[in-house]
Amino acid sequence: MARYDADGLKSVGDLAAATNPGTYIYYIRLSDDPSADRTATFFGNLTLQLQEVCTDLATHPILSTAPAINALGISQGGQFLRAYVERCNTPLVATLVTLGSQHNGISDFGSCAADDWVCQSAFALLKGNTWSRLVQSRVVPAQFYRDPEELDAYLENSNFLADVNNERGWKNGTYRENMKKLERFAMYVFDEDKTVVPKESGWFSEVNTTSGNVTRLQDRRMYVEDWLGLRWLDEEKRLEFRSAPGGHVEMSDDLLIDLFKRYFRPRSKGGLDG
Repeated sequence: MARYDADGLKSVGDLAAATNPGTYIYYIRLSDDPSADRTATFFGNLTLQLQEVCTDLATHPILSTAPAINALGISQGGQFLRAYVERCNTPLVATLVTLGSQHNGISDFGSCAADDWVCQSAFALLKGNTWSRLVQSRVVPAQFYRDPEELDAYLENSNFLADVNNERGWKNGTYRENMKKLERFAMYVFDEDKTVVPKESGWFSEVNTTSGNVTRLQDRRMYVEDWLGLRWLDEEKRLEFRSAPGGHVEMSDDLLIDLFKRYFRPRSKGGLDG
């Protein structure tokens, strides 16, 4: 989970600008202090963090004047940006692309590097406390944890994902209508992803944690009843399910260049979207 000034993110932005000259690049951040920004990827209330970003973009001197923007969300940034579309969407997002994201949540927290004390501190709080009010309001990975075998606890206690996925009894119509404003929503899953469990979450698929059986988005109730406008986007040919080689967010230049040409270049210059 990278901070906004990480060399890897900057190289992605540089490649986007080189592929489509004239592109204005903005790296979303939760603090101007890079160390604090990375800490915020593990600790914080996602609802409050999202509101901060909504305010930042809505008041940005350049982005706030744009008729529409394109957004690229990497890993957990994907469901964060989708939540931005649902809850705020000012400025309007035209194209949303997510890479290795967890749209249907994670059923396993994975592991941390031996020297990553921020990650280890967050994961220590998760053990046995996932559904506590403290953890759900403070530890970021817990807020998109979703085990189908603990669905009742998830629906009752989830601070973030259950809401932005419109899974509770009352459905927020604004979320669906804002998602339907997207010209394109492309979701990439990495073939060998071992970090996101299950990796199919990146396509809104549900995976039985016992049998491993995968239920595609199109076969799920959330699609049939169109809780988020995904069926409408699919029927309008605006929803794309794409795969990429390699492990979690192993993004080659070829992959990114194709993505930037395909989704972020105007139709007049060979892209899919204007």
